[in-house]
Amino acid sequence: MPGTILVGSQWGDEGKGKATDLLADKMDVVVRYQGGNNAGHTVIVEGRTFKLHLVPSGILYPHVTPVIGDGMVVDPGTLLAELAALDAQGIATGKLLISANAHLIMPWHKELDKLTERWLGRQRIGTTGRGIGPTYADKVGRLGIRVQDLLDPGILAKKVEAVLRERNPLLAKVYNRLPLDAEAIVEEYATYAEALRPRIADTSLYVWNALREGKQVLFEGAQATLLDVDHGTYPFVTSSSPVAGGALSGAGVGPGWIERVMGIAKAYVTRVGAGPFPTEAAEDEAEALRAAGDEFGTTTGRPRRCGWLDTVGLRYAARVNGLTELFVTKLDVLSRLERIPVAVAYRVHGEVTEDWPMTQTEIHHAEPVYEQFEGWREDISGVTRLEDLPRAARVYVDAVEKLGGVPVTAVGVGPGREQTLLRGIGEE
Repeated sequence: MPGTILVGSQWGDEGKGKATDLLADKMDVVVRYQGGNNAGHTVIVEGRTFKLHLVPSGILYPHVTPVIGDGMVVDPGTLLAELAALDAQGIATGKLLISANAHLIMPWHKELDKLTERWLGRQRIGTTGRGIGPTYADKVGRLGIRVQDLLDPGILAKKVEAVLRERNPLLAKVYNRLPLDAEAIVEEYATYAEALRPRIADTSLYVWNALREGKQVLFEGAQATLLDVDHGTYPFVTSSSPVAGGALSGAGVGPGWIERVMGIAKAYVTRVGAGPFPTEAAEDEAEALRAAGDEFGTTTGRPRRCGWLDTVGLRYAARVNGLTELFVTKLDVLSRLERIPVAVAYRVHGEVTEDWPMTQTEIHHAEPVYEQFEGWREDISGVTRLEDLPRAARVYVDAVEKLGGVPVTAVGVGPGREQTLLRGIGEE
C-alpha cells in the first residue's frame, strides 16, 4: 500500500507545503487532489522561498512527477505564470501532468465570485475572489468546462457560448455588468491550450499504474478538515473536499492503496476569512502570534486570525480523516510565552463536551475549556532532536499527542526544511 495522504487538521495554513516537501524526498509521485489557486504553500529550501499555489509541492524534487488531479479547478493563466516563475528560479517543470478531467476557472467565475461576496455584505464568506466556488458550482450543476475541452476548439466554443447565454443576462440585469465576449474568451483559452497540451493526461490511470508498480505516491490537499464542504464549519468553508476521502475521489484511486494518513496541525490555530473560531485569542495575543508566526496568507497576503490549539477540533479531524500520525508545525512560535492555553473541551449551552458540536448554532456558541501548559522562554529554532527540546516543550508535544489521540511523528521548530524534528518520518 504505497499511498500516503496529507491533510490539514485545522482551518488550513498549517504548513502542508513544508510537510509535503519533507515527505517528497521518498516519493515518486505527488498529487494535488482538490482546490485551486485559492490556497498557497510556502516552502523554504536552503534559504530560498518558494510560494506555490496550483503546482504540487513535490515539483521541487527532480525525481518526483507532480500531478494536478481530477478534483482540482485550474486557472490556466495563473498556472502558466506559476510555471514560468519556477522555471526562472531554476526549477524544472517539464514533468508536471494535468488531469483532463480537472475543471477550468473561466472569466465569469471570477467575476461572479467577487460580485456575490460584495452583495452578501456582512454575510459574506470571505472567499479569495478567484472564482473557485462558482467553478465548483458549475461542475456540480453540469455546466463546467474541463481541461480536456481545450483539446477540441469546436467543443470549447460551443460550451462557452452555451454558458454565456445564461451568465450574461445575470451579469447585466442583476449585477449591472457588461456582458462577456464569448469569441474573445475562446481565443484567449486557445492560447492556453497550445501551452498546456503536452501536459494533459489521464492522471487517474497514471497514478493507478504508479501504485501498481509499487511507487510511492503522496496525495496533497489544500485548505483543511474544518473547511471541508461537508465536514467543516459550513457555510464558512471551501467548495471542495480536503479530507482524506476527498483525496480518493479527487485523484481517482481506491482506498485499498492508502497506507498512511498524516494530519498537519500548528502548535496553535489560525483561520482566514469569516466563520466560527472558538479558540480565537484576544487581539493583543493574536497580534503577537501573528507577528511571531508571520501569519499572512501565501495567496492573498491577508492577516490570519490567530488562537490557541483546539484539541476538540483535532480529535474531530483525526476521526473524519482516519489519521495515522500527526506533524505538529511552528512549535517555535510559542517560545515567548509563560503559559500556553490549550482547549481540551467545549462548554455549549452549559454542558461540557469533548466532541465536535453537531450543529452550526452549537459551534457558534461553543466556549473553550482550557488547560494551561507551562511555556518555555528560550529559542528552539536550532534544536535538531526532540529529546533536546526544553522540558516544557516536550511536555506540550506529548500533550498534543495524548489529547489528539494520534502519534506525533514530526515537529517543526522553524520554517526551513532542516528545522524539523523527526520521530518516525525518515528514520527507517
